Amino acid sequence: MSKKEDSGGKKCSHHTELYAEVPASCLPIVYSPEYNITFMGLEKLHPFDAGKWGKVIRFLKEQFITDEIIVLAREASEADLLVVHTARYLNRLKNAILEGSREWSLVVATITEIPPLLFLPNFLVQRKVLRPLRTQTGGTIMAGKLAIDRGWAINVGGGFHHCSSDKGGGFCAYADITLAIKFLFERVEGVASATIIDLDAHQGNGHERDFLEDRRVYIMDVYNRHIYPGDGYAKRAIKRKVELDWGTEDSEYLQKVDLHSEGALNEARPDIIIYNAGTDILDGDPLGGLAISPQGIIKRDEIIFRAARRRGIPILMVTSGGYQKKTARIIADSILNLHRQGLIGEEALDVAGPSHVSLMMSKSVSSGATLAAI
Repeated sequence: MSKKEDSGGKKCSHHTELYAEVPASCLPIVYSPEYNITFMGLEKLHPFDAGKWGKVIRFLKEQFITDEIIVLAREASEADLLVVHTARYLNRLKNAILEGSREWSLVVATITEIPPLLFLPNFLVQRKVLRPLRTQTGGTIMAGKLAIDRGWAINVGGGFHHCSSDKGGGFCAYADITLAIKFLFERVEGVASATIIDLDAHQGNGHERDFLEDRRVYIMDVYNRHIYPGDGYAKRAIKRKVELDWGTEDSEYLQKVDLHSEGALNEARPDIIIYNAGTDILDGDPLGGLAISPQGIIKRDEIIFRAARRRGIPILMVTSGGYQKKTARIIADSILNLHRQGLIGEEALDVAGPSHVSLMMSKSVSSGATLAAI
């Protein structure tokens, strides 16, 4: 599809519903009940809590938000996904290629690390597994625009940092971080640089591969050096690499996060921060291999939001990995702490004042449509 330039010089290739206007009454917290994966119990075969996103919202509704002020995520369309993904990759996810549905199911089963999906019909896997992941991907793209408009945004899902334009893995089927950044570069005037701060326990090799040759994107990645994916090629894209050892605890971890996030944001002053806030750093996580306390996770998130706020840089947070049942409560507690500290919420917008992007106008507003709240 050929790209056409809008009146502001940005290149827009297709109509999207993901940049529709959001009512001012909504907080920039994006979620949909469609995020949660329930599939005859098969989701329990992966250590990932496939219903954690709904639990986070339930905890937040106890003392912070209501259904009316949540932004309802929309599913990313094929045209949206093609901004980053190759047609060949998307076709491998959705099409029967060999032996009926066998190869297609193999691709999805491999990416999600749920082997029994190999033997299930295409339409069920598409509806029950890939559609939730596409909706979370749409939520990240939407939250990127909201972060520019409001100064901050949180997608309660997303953070699929192992997926690149042509390859998925590690429960990541769509490259939502890359998509959010590419949408902003193409559609929002004045957004020309981004910093990814990836604090999931695993290396973010997907977005690293996508931005390997792109000098507009600065990547800081803090991860357990001994675990998946160990992608040496992708590491070449990391501008600030912090490799941790087994069992790293709060004191060392928070010191490094504080030091290097300050260094990263001083080194490259971006137009937006994408913060991949994985909770698989939690002590006892079966895949993360680190030993961070719940309080350490809450403090980590506060450090990043404070660094963004001091500089007036919009920040988008995605929740990424976290493989214990208690991580949903920790994510909710962290968001509540950010609110108590005045780092998110309506009062955060007042405190921040006009950011350097507050006057930017999106060049692809969708014909006056508004997003419905849950």
